[in-house]
Amino acid sequence: MVFLGGLGRSGTTLLERLLGEVPGIVPLGEVVHLWARSVLADEACGCGEPFGTCPFWDKVGMRAFGGWSADLARRMIALRARVDRTRRIPTLARMLAEERAGNGRWPTPGTAELDEYVAVHRDLYDAAGEVADCPVVIDSSKHASLAFCLAAAGVDVHVVHVVRDPRAVAHSWRRRVERPEDGRPMTHWSPSRTSLHWLSENLGLGLLARRGVPVTRVRYEDLLGAPADTLRRLVAGIGLSCRLDFLSGSWAELSTAHTASGNPIRFTVGRTELTRDDGWRAAAGSRQLRLVTALTWPLMIKYGYHRRLV
Repeated sequence: MVFLGGLGRSGTTLLERLLGEVPGIVPLGEVVHLWARSVLADEACGCGEPFGTCPFWDKVGMRAFGGWSADLARRMIALRARVDRTRRIPTLARMLAEERAGNGRWPTPGTAELDEYVAVHRDLYDAAGEVADCPVVIDSSKHASLAFCLAAAGVDVHVVHVVRDPRAVAHSWRRRVERPEDGRPMTHWSPSRTSLHWLSENLGLGLLARRGVPVTRVRYEDLLGAPADTLRRLVAGIGLSCRLDFLSGSWAELSTAHTASGNPIRFTVGRTELTRDDGWRAAAGSRQLRLVTALTWPLMIKYGYHRRLV
């Protein structure tokens, strides 16, 4: 399975939609939120149908669990609160290192809960691949902690690490955007809070690579600047033959996707222009730009954003 990681507003949903057009790949959206937002709240699938009446997810639930249940959803939410947290990444990293070294799993409280949590994810991924008849499943949950949970519990996962200029990300998190499902405002953060989250997620995914998990880094700016070249490189790394007939220059033809949660672009169908959102350059104040740069400059340099430092 392929895990898309990175901080939100970095282009993960768009990348998932594009990869989902490649034959042999099925995108699932943000599985980490499926239990609360889809199973319990019955929010819309990417196809537009409520989750409870979506034929694809109905088949997945029946194949994986004999049907979706509120008890399973509440159990997964409770397990996530105990094992799938950013603060547990150091512990998960040690577990992963011990397992990769052949010394067995690093002993820690909650190992049984981690196994239970990941087993449900594994059953879901397997069922989705079987229902869609696809050998590759994409989970765009983003959080480095979930990627660590999967790897530490033995899932054969390939992580795609998506990064974007933190100044653009901070500007996006400051804007008020309505959720397409119900019109409520999506979460918004201050530039300083966004900067800290940007650092923690990207550092976590970098640590995952140093623990031997396959990680491929993709910059949002490169994806939008050269979508065909970027997708060819990614698909080849996944091990599939690359057919990109849905791409034409800077345009993509998107079909219906059964994705759970995520950016509003998950509902987009039809011809879509692939253009970079660089409005932050004119709209973000100089004080905000300087603050974000001061907090994130070491990784900005590592990811190649130093030529555009304020």
